[in-house]
Amino acid sequence: MNMELDDKPQIEKYNELLLDIGSTLMISGANCGRIDRNIKRIADVFGVDIESFFSFNGIILTTKMKNNPSEKATHYKRLPSHGVHFGILTETSLLSWRAVSDGLSYQEIFDEFEQIKKIKHHNRYQTLFLVALACSCLCLIAGGNYVDASFSFVASFLGLFTRQEMMKRKFNLMIAMSLASFVTCFICSINVFTFMGEMPEKALATGVLYLIPGVPLVNGVIDFIEGYVTTGIARGFQAGFVLLCIAVGMAISILIFGINNF
Repeated sequence: MNMELDDKPQIEKYNELLLDIGSTLMISGANCGRIDRNIKRIADVFGVDIESFFSFNGIILTTKMKNNPSEKATHYKRLPSHGVHFGILTETSLLSWRAVSDGLSYQEIFDEFEQIKKIKHHNRYQTLFLVALACSCLCLIAGGNYVDASFSFVASFLGLFTRQEMMKRKFNLMIAMSLASFVTCFICSINVFTFMGEMPEKALATGVLYLIPGVPLVNGVIDFIEGYVTTGIARGFQAGFVLLCIAVGMAISILIFGINNF
């Protein structure tokens, strides 16, 4: 740890660490209630009280020493784009409970959390394959045959690949979603147009399911229930706009092929 960090008051260190934990949880797909519980658990270990405000784009956190309320610190952290990383969520929750049960020090929690932030996602091509396999299986469950499922597999694989490439190049999320939806539906529409499968419309319907923003929708509802109305509204609008982008991509593909019975 450098001298600049060592020279900071302890309350500042507590606040920055708790804010870092909260912001990491937020962009990894945690709802506000879960974030609040995790950081309060660790704050109790530090002997501090916290007051927090969550928004979709940032978090404000005020930390006060329990034995000296006049000693406090307030920081704001702007959040990057949101994603989903259940590994970070799980390990952070376990760390917060371990901090309570084992009485971990600030430095121990800091070091462990730095390692948690380095947890990588699953291998990219493993993700592509498994997501495509899930979509093709859903196609079979919905009543399509193996030809329909094959179209669903290829379409979702290439659609997700398109989305990943666009996000890697820092394109707007909504543009990436729209293009991914178009690529997926364009491939599935070939099946509908040529009638190669038994129920080609099933491939078209299930091929885009990987784009459905399930985590933001669920978290938005949970935030509403738990009283985090501002964040709940933001999550709901984001999820709704993503659904609109999916519909736009599907509509363009359907119009190109002149499909009128979907």
